[in-house]
Amino acid sequence: MSERTASVLDAESVEGLSSGRALVYVAAVIFWGYLLVRWLYDWGLASLLGMSKGAPFLPVGALESLASQFAGTPVGGFFSFLAVSASSLPAVANGAWLTVVLTVVSILLGLVIAVPLSVARVYGGRIASGFALGFTELIRGTPLLAQLFVLYFGLSLSATIRELPLVGEGFVPGQAVIVAIIGFTINSAAYQAEYIRSALLSVEDGQVTAGRAIGLSQLDTIRYVILPQGLRYAIPGWSNELVYLIKYSSLAAFITVPELYYRSQAIASNNFRFFELLVLAALLYLGMVLTASAVMNRFEKRVSIPGLGQASGR
Repeated sequence: MSERTASVLDAESVEGLSSGRALVYVAAVIFWGYLLVRWLYDWGLASLLGMSKGAPFLPVGALESLASQFAGTPVGGFFSFLAVSASSLPAVANGAWLTVVLTVVSILLGLVIAVPLSVARVYGGRIASGFALGFTELIRGTPLLAQLFVLYFGLSLSATIRELPLVGEGFVPGQAVIVAIIGFTINSAAYQAEYIRSALLSVEDGQVTAGRAIGLSQLDTIRYVILPQGLRYAIPGWSNELVYLIKYSSLAAFITVPELYYRSQAIASNNFRFFELLVLAALLYLGMVLTASAVMNRFEKRVSIPGLGQASGR
């Protein structure tokens, strides 16, 4: 292959990559743009504009007419799917908002718990290390759904939370959502603790010695020397946990949390369009997962130090 031919192929590859990246950005803007507008509309814009809350943005009647016109053909099936999706999207989008809240709040709270657990496993004494080990193995060794059932039904946590002030009022979620957040936080903390523990073990032992040699205490050495490096190593695992949590949030439907899967199932139970509603829910989950992966990849590159904390530099 000549040098000129190779350069042409490289240019075409770069152009194709740029076009593909542009399409991804456009799809992301449409996906999140619709959800944001939908949420803002239902939260207050509908009242300001004097319109009906939960009204579809797309022409459902026109789509149903096209589906009838092309009935029995793949085109008719596609328009039928669009009609069902258009009429269901307002309710399903509200469920997607709750899925986002469950995921973001739970993984951040779980991180707060996971960091001291992982530090206790690696640098703690026998009691602290044993407690952290027992917690992580208990949570990782039992199903998440069983944990939610124990919290919601077994411990009657729902009844206790229901009596607290402001629960279920305004922007404060109801007791089922709070129980789900507690369950997801505990479960996520155990898995994140293992990711961070393995990342801390990746930091050379000489780093601890160096920190102590310049006068830092063990706690300060962990805080200022070990964690800044170890947490960078843990980002890929943390990204994996974020993706898992987005999908596992559907288990909250079993304790009556009206998230994305719950809303889709409820609508399908009324109109018996299970296939269309489940495909619609799957597309929304896919959009959130792809977005989370892209954001975490960008975050990893943003905080990486050349030669440290990134896959290419290890």
